[in-house]
Amino acid sequence: MAGTIFVINPNSTEAVTAGIDKAVEPLRSADGPKIACLTLTEGPPGIQSQRDADGVVGPLLKRAAGLENEAAAFIVACFSDPGMHALREQSRHPVLGIAESGVFQALTLGQRFGVIAILPSSIQRHLRYFGAMGVMGRFAGDLSIGMGVTELSDAEKTLERMTATGKTLRDTHHADVIVMGCAGMARFRRPLEEALGVPVVEPTQAATAMAVGRVRLAAA
Repeated sequence: MAGTIFVINPNSTEAVTAGIDKAVEPLRSADGPKIACLTLTEGPPGIQSQRDADGVVGPLLKRAAGLENEAAAFIVACFSDPGMHALREQSRHPVLGIAESGVFQALTLGQRFGVIAILPSSIQRHLRYFGAMGVMGRFAGDLSIGMGVTELSDAEKTLERMTATGKTLRDTHHADVIVMGCAGMARFRRPLEEALGVPVVEPTQAATAMAVGRVRLAAA
């Protein structure tokens, strides 16, 4: 199958891209489409503020423009979906953001979704986005683990905090499905789901699965 789904990590942390690449491995197949995970080297180590999110839009669009002729679809692999709408205007291919895709998948898995954020400063950014998406009627809560993107490399500490935060969302905020609010959390989906006993959405997987479906159906 011609063309590649390019999953672009807009931060410059290669470990995050490696985690995304491993997370989407089950979605790869011999008959395609190919899935390539890329790092935006011009980005900050982590997108942790609105300024960070706004700052990567230009470099992201430039990187995607250079890949346009090879692409079957693009995925913006940051939970702020920076530049997603601008890239949809620029590209003739499907463009998916992981926050939008992750939330929409969550709505098919439960009645009320909760989000695990990295830092408290992320939450207001998420809330603005959920409001624009029109999903607040099924929103349970958004709580942070108090760790930046680069700190997520401490697997034991990260999973411990995510589990505690997920239990609060489940038991206090009555979330019956959890969305992981950072692409850097990708490797923790399965252990977190086992610990919480409710569905957990890894948003890059959600976006990539949707992109694979759209590309394959377009070629059918």
